[in-house]
Amino acid sequence: MNYEQKVSEFLNQKTIAIAGVSRNPQTAVGNAIYKKFKDNGYNIFPINPHAEIIEENKCYPNLKSIPEKVDAVFIATSPAVSTEIVKQSIDAGVKTIWFHRSIGNGSFSEEAAKLGEENGLSVIRSGCPMMFIENADFGHKIIGFFMKLFGKLK
Repeated sequence: MNYEQKVSEFLNQKTIAIAGVSRNPQTAVGNAIYKKFKDNGYNIFPINPHAEIIEENKCYPNLKSIPEKVDAVFIATSPAVSTEIVKQSIDAGVKTIWFHRSIGNGSFSEEAAKLGEENGLSVIRSGCPMMFIENADFGHKIIGFFMKLFGKLK
């Protein structure tokens, strides 16, 4: 599958976990994405092993603790944690994962991406759902345009 197909596949899932939501929502990428997915009608589960409540909703310490089957995982953690999230995704039978990565390395880990691919997951190595989701803001659309123009979307 090419990048656009993977993005479409991810966005067509309705039960998504967001790994890397923060107790400090003003500074965290995961929280903004969590809100955007929720506002667009997705069934969203925040993951943070150090929080019980995020954005006024129950937060889960890991994928295994989520009471429903998760179809996709968005990874907004540090790259050092990404491999663990991919391992949890494999164990949970997740179909597709997406690493947040725009300017800089973001959450991307080559080791984690390869582990996911070797285990049959559809892996999106860069970009952000906020560039593609319904009602995407102009700023994210522009970032997406330039990332595509310079071959950074993989």
